Amino acid sequence: MRLGIHLPQFRAPVTGEDLASFARDAEAAGADDLWVSDHVILPAGSTRPPESFHDSLTVLTWAAAATNHIGLGTSVLVAPYRHPVLLAKSAASLDALSGGRVILGVGSGWMEPEFAALGVPYRGRGRRTDETVAVCRALWRGDESVAWSGGRLDGLTILPRPARPGGPPVWVGGDSDAGIARAVRIGDAWHTTVSDPKALPVRIATLDAALAAAGRPREGFTLSVRVRGDLDRLRLLAPRFRDLGVDHVLVDHPDEDPATTAVRVAALRAIL
Repeated sequence: MRLGIHLPQFRAPVTGEDLASFARDAEAAGADDLWVSDHVILPAGSTRPPESFHDSLTVLTWAAAATNHIGLGTSVLVAPYRHPVLLAKSAASLDALSGGRVILGVGSGWMEPEFAALGVPYRGRGRRTDETVAVCRALWRGDESVAWSGGRLDGLTILPRPARPGGPPVWVGGDSDAGIARAVRIGDAWHTTVSDPKALPVRIATLDAALAAAGRPREGFTLSVRVRGDLDRLRLLAPRFRDLGVDHVLVDHPDEDPATTAVRVAALRAIL
């Protein structure tokens, strides 16, 4: 299984040098990719999500500049928060500058007060997520005529384009049936979060049924699982993940001390 590590983006304060050191050590210890989460504005005193929360793409760009080859992922960007053209541009630039390392994880969001604070309608967020992905891919391909419910572009383009033809892979988050359906319909992967490991086989069975109905083989479609926990929890979960055919595990470890990153990542690499 591929191993992703969540960057120290929230909870405890972190300096730029600590973040860069964490990213470099994770890369050297064998992690496959680095990840960030996405929240913009949160209630004062919030603990879940924590109110101290660095901007996702800023943190990922900082980590990209400190590393050489490790992947860079979003778990997940709330697509409706952003204008699709701006998101297409940001992702294209980061992919081009990093040499094709971006994984664009997207979701439709769930925190209604955050939508309201940003002036974004909560209703219809699933449709806007689909449209955002379609606009991004069209612009990454170089299409000069792009239309969606919020606008239309003719004779305009994004340059530089992503390093990879067609742009970064799109991993779709969301544990609901709608999220799974969206992943099968428009995604290159389903990226889920494990809160109850006992429920995971049922959700994967739903995914497999949706893939079969769409005529898509599991081969070539990534199954990614995000889990928060320490080494002991990962030791218990790793055999189950292997049995279920999980391709990628993103670990959000409660200990984000940059001084222990290399040892921790090496231990996780050995487990997975």
